[in-house]
Amino acid sequence: MAQSPILSGTKCRLEPFAERHLTERYVGWLSDPAVVRHSEQRHRKHDLASCRSYAASFEGSPHYFWAIVANDASLGHIGNINAYVDTANGVADVGILVGEHASWGRGFGTDAWLAACRFLLLDQNLRKVTAGTLANNHGMLAVMRHSGMREEGRRRRQSLWEGAEIDMVEAGVMREEFADFLKQGSA
Repeated sequence: MAQSPILSGTKCRLEPFAERHLTERYVGWLSDPAVVRHSEQRHRKHDLASCRSYAASFEGSPHYFWAIVANDASLGHIGNINAYVDTANGVADVGILVGEHASWGRGFGTDAWLAACRFLLLDQNLRKVTAGTLANNHGMLAVMRHSGMREEGRRRRQSLWEGAEIDMVEAGVMREEFADFLKQGSA
């Protein structure tokens, strides 16, 4: 995994994912149909060994894997965020999972996403951050919008979701667009 400091948001912080984050609680999120409803993880079964293997896949790579930890100590570790970095092209594709139901709808996802984008675009000087989600994942679409991302394309009827064909929405934000977005006070 690429080296990263702890990243601070207003509601949470991003800590480099470590052994202490590998818990039954984390595995439980990946087994909860409500948590993985819009994720490709809905097609997989997980246990501590598979989660440990996933975390280990970041070692020695240019990619990042963070635990999202709420500033409210009673919530603790509430999710994870990853960034797959294409160093040759200066781009990172980011994904997020907010697993703790008590944290949903409270802005933690957007706060974590903004912290990751700041780090990748402004501190690491990457050119662009991208992401994709199902067109009916309104929470993730809001996170994208609230971080200055723009829809760049759609893969029509790309995924099957609960028996229906759903578009995949692809979005991105360039470094200069994100910097302007922050200056406008939109974050």
